Amino acid sequence: MKYFVTGGAGFIASNLVDRLLFNGEQVVVYDNFSTGIEEFLTESKKNKRFKLIRGDLLDQKKLGRAMTGCDFVFHLAANADVRFGLNHPEKDLQQNTIATFNVLEAMRKNKIKKIAFSSTGSIYGEATVIPTPEDAPLPIQTSLYGSSKLSGEGLISSYCEGYGYQAWIFRFVSILGERYTHGHVFDFYKSLLKNPKELYVLGNGKQRKSYLYVQDCIDAIFFAITKSKDKVNIFNLGTNEYCCVNDSIGWITGYLGMKPKLKYSGGERGWIGDNPFIFLETKKIRKLGWKPKLTIEEAIIKTVKYLENNKQILGKR
Repeated sequence: MKYFVTGGAGFIASNLVDRLLFNGEQVVVYDNFSTGIEEFLTESKKNKRFKLIRGDLLDQKKLGRAMTGCDFVFHLAANADVRFGLNHPEKDLQQNTIATFNVLEAMRKNKIKKIAFSSTGSIYGEATVIPTPEDAPLPIQTSLYGSSKLSGEGLISSYCEGYGYQAWIFRFVSILGERYTHGHVFDFYKSLLKNPKELYVLGNGKQRKSYLYVQDCIDAIFFAITKSKDKVNIFNLGTNEYCCVNDSIGWITGYLGMKPKLKYSGGERGWIGDNPFIFLETKKIRKLGWKPKLTIEEAIIKTVKYLENNKQILGKR
């Protein structure tokens, strides 16, 4: 098959591209490199089954041409800047919601019927049901990012009903691992390199979060696509555990052999839209036979090791 991957130079998507090529598939990556890093595709470029197209998802004509001849779309391109979303509210609308509409329209023009979409656990807002299942009631949205992703889900399910598409929608917790370029481990590690004696922490450090190793995430995606054949397939992806921010700090500093003084900004939220407790129920994907190989602690340490060995990444984001 020939796969079209949006945002293919990004953290999760470039790892997905590697897996597709390893499996012998043809891959077309479409990326504007606003956040993607081209060196993540260095090995892929050596493969004759790989093609890179530099383009923006807001360019409908170029997107439509680029998708010609493809069979399946992995739509992972997005603005994932949750923390600073209120500083540029149009970005989530343009890069997440409208971009998703453009992808769906390009698929329709090219008669492509299958799409996998990277959504987020943020759509559950400050969930009232913990752990949160896929059919949990959706509360008031707490971030523009979550709102834009939920809008994307709505568009995709509507195209499935109206045009006979088949979709796999994945609601991720935060993903960790090789090529990780933003998030709390990245921020803490970068801060500790500058000042190993002091670490500034947003909130009170008691926020409870769940994380998933990137290769476990990709395993789950392929598992769901292979095993679940409904018109619209929605899956939470995460581990069956969570940790406090303070736990994560302890694992990071313990591995690095540091004992910084912790300074907290205070409050149970690090920023507007920061949900103090995120823990997704993953029984649905587990019933298909999938389970993660790494614990959260193992994923965090693996991420720190990657950043240690790839410090050039710290200066690119």
